[in-house]
Amino acid sequence: MKPFLAQFSVLLAFVHCTCADENILEDNDWLYPVTQDEVAHEHGTVTLKCTVQENDNSSLQWSNPAQQTLYFDGKKALRDSRIQLVNYTSKELTISISNMTMNDEGIYTCSIFTMPVLTATARVQVLGVPKKPQITGYVGPLVEGRAITMTCNTTGSKPTPTIHWFKGTDELTGHVTHREDSNARTYAVTSQVNITVTRDDNGIDIVCSVDHETLDPNAYKTSQRINVYYTPYVEIRASKAVPEEGEEFTLRCIGRGNPEPSVFSWIKFNAELSDRAIPRSENLTFSYLNKSDDGMYRCAAVNFIGTGYKNYSLTVHGTYLTHEAKGSDDAPDADTAIINAEVGNSSSEDKKEYFI
Repeated sequence: MKPFLAQFSVLLAFVHCTCADENILEDNDWLYPVTQDEVAHEHGTVTLKCTVQENDNSSLQWSNPAQQTLYFDGKKALRDSRIQLVNYTSKELTISISNMTMNDEGIYTCSIFTMPVLTATARVQVLGVPKKPQITGYVGPLVEGRAITMTCNTTGSKPTPTIHWFKGTDELTGHVTHREDSNARTYAVTSQVNITVTRDDNGIDIVCSVDHETLDPNAYKTSQRINVYYTPYVEIRASKAVPEEGEEFTLRCIGRGNPEPSVFSWIKFNAELSDRAIPRSENLTFSYLNKSDDGMYRCAAVNFIGTGYKNYSLTVHGTYLTHEAKGSDDAPDADTAIINAEVGNSSSEDKKEYFI
């Protein structure tokens, strides 16, 4: 009987001690360590802080998700140069982990070695920083009116990012797909956009921008400048606003295209160019004007994409001889001869005007 009573006494003593310890813990919350969850960026640094209100000289410890001891009091336990001691006192153990990777994500534990050992956990989430986006699909130059599909790719994101497309300052609508990289626990994101190019798009930037909580706004974007071939746009400029008979006169044909036009030609509708009208590349020069030069003229500007046209209506204004010259506004047509004389006055002071 004595051995049994002895064993029973020991058991009672153990139960009594355990209950006493639990009562102490219930009455003394200051013994429990305090931690908080953290969010870190991939390749960034996380700081893990563990504090207690009071300490009876018990040791503090940080452990990683694999339950490896990182720091025990102020002593480093795991040989990892990324892990550093930030602060250690009897009431605090704070460490940092730099160059975080996805493998560092998980539950970290702070322990205080009282009887029993008390713990608190901190969940560390590691966000994947997207790689700089890459644009594919453009093989230029493009001919105006052609439709192309451009693709923007980014990898390494966690969570998935948002992709925006811009043509100049105008936002475009893209089609997005996601693919999870199970090994790296990150996402690859692809967005495609369809564009039908016009001549106004020549030299414009198509921009792919990645938005993510790990990035500053507009921090990651890639642009592709596009080159658009188009037929020339033609403009005709005259050397004088009011072409007058007998004067030299030039029409200049200005062609704007991509590439720039290399050939210019001039014609006159319903008639041949006069011998006085000499075409020299983009210029049509009249050595002197005559009323017979009235008519419609066309300039054609040519590049290897096509031909652009512009018409110009030429009206030659007649000149007049007068004893007292008048402006052309007094005789806008100048088509007839007019003789004006003061009635009843046949002196040498008679006024005469001759319009030709």
